[in-house]
Amino acid sequence: MTFHLYNSATRTIVPFEPLVPGRVSIYHCGLTVQSAPHLGHIRKEVVFDVLRRWLTYSGYQVTVVANVTDIDDKILAKSAAAGVEWWAHAYTFERELHAAYAALGCLPPTYEPRATGHITEMLELVQTLIERGHAYAAADGSGDVYFDVRSWPAYGQLSGQRVDDMEPAADADPRGKRDPHDFALWKGHKPSEPVTASWPSPWGRGRPGWHLECSAMAGKYLGDQFDIHGGGLDLRFPHHENELAQSSAAGQPFAKYWMHNAWLTAAGEKMSKSLGNGALVSEVTAQYPPRAVRFYLAAPHYRSHVEYSEDSLAEATATLARIDSFLGRAAELGDIPVLPVPDAFAAAMDDDLGTPGAVATLFSAIRDGNVALEADDRETVVRIAGEVRGMLGVLGLDPADPAWASGTSASADLRPVVDGLVAEVLRQRQEARGRKDWAAADAIRDSLAELGLKIEDTAKGARWTLE
Repeated sequence: MTFHLYNSATRTIVPFEPLVPGRVSIYHCGLTVQSAPHLGHIRKEVVFDVLRRWLTYSGYQVTVVANVTDIDDKILAKSAAAGVEWWAHAYTFERELHAAYAALGCLPPTYEPRATGHITEMLELVQTLIERGHAYAAADGSGDVYFDVRSWPAYGQLSGQRVDDMEPAADADPRGKRDPHDFALWKGHKPSEPVTASWPSPWGRGRPGWHLECSAMAGKYLGDQFDIHGGGLDLRFPHHENELAQSSAAGQPFAKYWMHNAWLTAAGEKMSKSLGNGALVSEVTAQYPPRAVRFYLAAPHYRSHVEYSEDSLAEATATLARIDSFLGRAAELGDIPVLPVPDAFAAAMDDDLGTPGAVATLFSAIRDGNVALEADDRETVVRIAGEVRGMLGVLGLDPADPAWASGTSASADLRPVVDGLVAEVLRQRQEARGRKDWAAADAIRDSLAELGLKIEDTAKGARWTLE
């Protein structure tokens, strides 16, 4: 089956046809490294990591470019408030972003350009837009340069809006604008800002606008046109709308497909720094196993909103423990290979990255595997366990993946520790049974049951599973 995806530009599900057969190029907007990443940010990273894994599994050679915005109004404001250099502030939180990637098992991008490393490309793009009549330098001497939205009739096509119905751009002061909807390509240096946060340009010292940064970096590494541009739904307007307008106006076809994941919400509100309702990745992965956090983010469909809930994270943790319990029991029969995924799993993933259907197939396989275990059908158990590992690998959740064994988070998967502790308690229970102290043996079993552990006595000894 051909991979189909929902193209945000046309609002339809369409067959995916890459520009170059066998190769896929993806650009998704990275973070503005102003503060520590929360789950709302990292959901996008998990979504596009699963997309990348599925396309790779499907036989494509995938290139992923995800930028880092390391110069921005908010970075300047927050670094000044903290009393540190803006570049040091940005680098601190860039490192936290990388730690969050690693904690949740996200593959690093093929390349991760920084905005400050691409000023030359940005200035070239601005000059092209001016020469084509789609941008202008402010006449007030501020050094600002704006994109003229009225000069580009297609402006609004991505978000489906008319210019007159849009909120005026809020990324710069209205000084020097011909139209309040025009957005900043280049921002003239202000005396209140550090000189190190500005670069020379034909219009005076200044720094790039946020939208300009992504267009220049995407074009630099993926060319005038690439396959998929992605990001959170909140970026569709104005950020992606502005990227599309300025790149297209400069003569670049830009992205063939647009993908946007829905928000992670808290109490019905979008999770964001500005609202103060963000659950930091570092804090959540200190409370729950990182694999469970990833499962919680990956299981819902990427276009559905997900409400943040500690109950849901606890449920994800318990669910993953049951999956691991099956694999652990299967491994007692011998080595478990990684096998191709079932057809139902592939069909779900090919249908606009349908992770809910894929996860349902995973659970169905595990149920069948447990039945085969009870029937002592070794061949079926090994086959199903191999398919389960294949499905978990696509979702980035295979427990044998070195990403989970490396302890990249302060709260690495505790399964080995729990295994050891329970094994010691079961040894004590076995000793009690050996001396016919049935009361002590039953008391140990009942204590474990109160903790949610089911104990089974088998010919190979006691086995535990999570209820």
